[in-house]
Amino acid sequence: MAVDLSRRAYRAQRWAARVALAAATAAVLVPLLNGGARGLLLLLCGAAALVLSAAAIWWTLTLRGPLRWLAALVAFGVPVAVLVLFAVTLFWSLPVSLALWCLAVWSGRYALRGTGGGRQPRQERERRTPPPRRPVLIMNPRSGGGKVDRFGLREKAERLGARVILLDPERHVDVTALARDAVADGADLLGAAGGDGTQALVAAVAAEHGLPFLVISAGTRNHFALDLGLDRDDPSTCLDALTDGVEIRVDLGFAGDRPFVNNASFGAYAAIVQSPAYREDKIGTSLELLPDLLTGQQGPRLVARAGDTTITAPQAVLISNNPYRTDDPFGLGRRDRIDTGVLGVLGVKVEGAVDAAALLLGPEPSGLTILTAREAVIEADRDEIEVGVDGEALVLPAPVHCRIAPGALRVRVPRKRPGVAEAPPRLDWRRLRKLAATVGRTAAPGRFFRPSAEAVPGLPPQLPR
Repeated sequence: MAVDLSRRAYRAQRWAARVALAAATAAVLVPLLNGGARGLLLLLCGAAALVLSAAAIWWTLTLRGPLRWLAALVAFGVPVAVLVLFAVTLFWSLPVSLALWCLAVWSGRYALRGTGGGRQPRQERERRTPPPRRPVLIMNPRSGGGKVDRFGLREKAERLGARVILLDPERHVDVTALARDAVADGADLLGAAGGDGTQALVAAVAAEHGLPFLVISAGTRNHFALDLGLDRDDPSTCLDALTDGVEIRVDLGFAGDRPFVNNASFGAYAAIVQSPAYREDKIGTSLELLPDLLTGQQGPRLVARAGDTTITAPQAVLISNNPYRTDDPFGLGRRDRIDTGVLGVLGVKVEGAVDAAALLLGPEPSGLTILTAREAVIEADRDEIEVGVDGEALVLPAPVHCRIAPGALRVRVPRKRPGVAEAPPRLDWRRLRKLAATVGRTAAPGRFFRPSAEAVPGLPPQLPR
């Protein structure tokens, strides 16, 4: 019975692969057949428009005055003009082509599901532990636009037996010192309701003393909570971990002595967030500072070293606690796992409009470096480097040594939580072609499930080639 079900599932995936390839081919042929030579010319114009728009984005970011607004007009106006031209010229074939592309993408993702083409939901090892007896939670009432008050986090935590330390928004407070004082007073769990910067500081103290750490998603973006599979819409559910929770082990990153749960950013973004005007006018401040930062007229000249790779004079470097997804636009800003024991290193170096176009449109742009490493060193031509650590603006002495502490953090999470959804498979047309090419080849149930060294890469090893 299991063999029949698996055989049917595999056949469905084969057919989905065939549908995806056929739909993608038809999506290209429909406008060409409808428009003839004119359709081919329009496709070439569309490709040229994409390149011009990508270059215009670079000019928008690096120029000032009337030239900047002219470049912005080109970056926005050219794609719109081409879309209008497509709609007027191709008429009915354009929506048909778009519908076929949607069918191709949906069918392709379905076909590759479970064949190694996508990422599976991570399976951290959960450990049942007794509830804490003296939990201490540090809460920032301003974080997330006042989520602490809006969701009654303090009241619920105290009902569950936790001691709550409420930060004073009117004065600077040393969060690390508060957490260490709580440990000295006998806390057997530390938690934080606030942004990721606050989370990282408390988490580092918890890791230092081997205590479990409770994440309460009361920040604005809550990236760490997202990758832990917590509920970001209702942070009060995170407190359920106090009575009905499990523990998982995750990694913790460090930039120098500064801990981070998400990332440390160097270069243009790190310099921009230092500006006092940034929080009040993010777009205006960025547009004012980017021309000098991107062209190297301002800011430090960085050199990033990770493993055997050296990135010289990048405009931006992002060091993350485990790598972010970069091969799927729907997964940007997400991490598949946060317990692999490696840093993600992403460097961007753009020297002109051509590099900018290649960066945005090229399949493997030379200006983009993506790798993983246990350690990374960021050097500069000055004594201090501006750094954005989990969104907090800092200045650290150069060089900055970044490292990861594998499994350093015990995180207590609710036993019942939304979790992390399976990432949709990345469309790999080569794998789809190989999957579709197995049509008509069958196998006896015993042979059907026998692992084979000759299996097609990316297909389940038990399926025949």
